[in-house]
Amino acid sequence: MEGTSLPIAQYAKDHPDFITVTCLEWKPVLQDDRFKEVIISSLSFLSKANRVTVYAFVIMENHFHLVWQIMNDHTREAVQRDFLRFTSQQILKVLRNEQSPMQDLLLVNAKDRKHQVWERNSLSISLWSDKVLWQKIDYIHQNPVKAGLCKYATDYYYSSAAFYVRGDRRWDFLAHVDG
Repeated sequence: MEGTSLPIAQYAKDHPDFITVTCLEWKPVLQDDRFKEVIISSLSFLSKANRVTVYAFVIMENHFHLVWQIMNDHTREAVQRDFLRFTSQQILKVLRNEQSPMQDLLLVNAKDRKHQVWERNSLSISLWSDKVLWQKIDYIHQNPVKAGLCKYATDYYYSSAAFYVRGDRRWDFLAHVDG
């Protein structure tokens, strides 16, 4: 798009996307930090495998938001499907092994699955301009503040806010949108 300075990561064919993934019926599956770590390690893997570039994220107790860009010849549908399938399998494995009551809350008995972690049809929006890109990043970073989990966005651990404000490099997979 002419007149925009959106960063297009090397070997990306599309604009960055803003996605929201919600736990089944907004259940607090991600309240357990181990499950946030499953998402973090999966994002790190996808980044190192050059399947995505991750620009921003926040993981809340019942949903998470990302701004990412699909790389090379991968498709958003395939990357997102694999990411959500893998993370749900890892979460369900822990719940099953621990015989957690949360597992029963995720029972769906559908044709293709007994349990489900994520709602189907996650929201995905292509970000075509700098203005909208930065609006979504700000929205992501303010999510824990608006939820009353912290006073300042940079205080929330499972977020990229500290990366943008203080240059915090705890998440090795993050890339700054300005390059």
